[in-house]
Amino acid sequence: MRKLLGTFATVALLSLSAQVFAGADVGEKIYKQAFGRGCGACHDIATNPQLTANIKAGKLDKAKFATTIKEGKNGMPKAGAAIMAVGAVKSAGLTEDQAIDAIYDYLAK
Repeated sequence: MRKLLGTFATVALLSLSAQVFAGADVGEKIYKQAFGRGCGACHDIATNPQLTANIKAGKLDKAKFATTIKEGKNGMPKAGAAIMAVGAVKSAGLTEDQAIDAIYDYLAK
């Protein structure tokens, strides 16, 4: 019984570790692939708010970021479906909240 529990715990730990490590790469992939052209198509241009700069400066916290992704804002559409459609999100088995966290963490680097 102990051996079985130990094996189960090891498999669970490896699975969770894979998701955590995948999250770092997934955030970048989502940013570059969502909506087919990537988030940067709009957010990396001078006429739009500089998303990365706002996150790094503490002007956009994770909660506000998540709300904007889920609900949209001004000209930005709701992005949840586009995020969940990215192959890397599906492969990693992430929830919408985990995928949003991965994007935020990628942009905060």
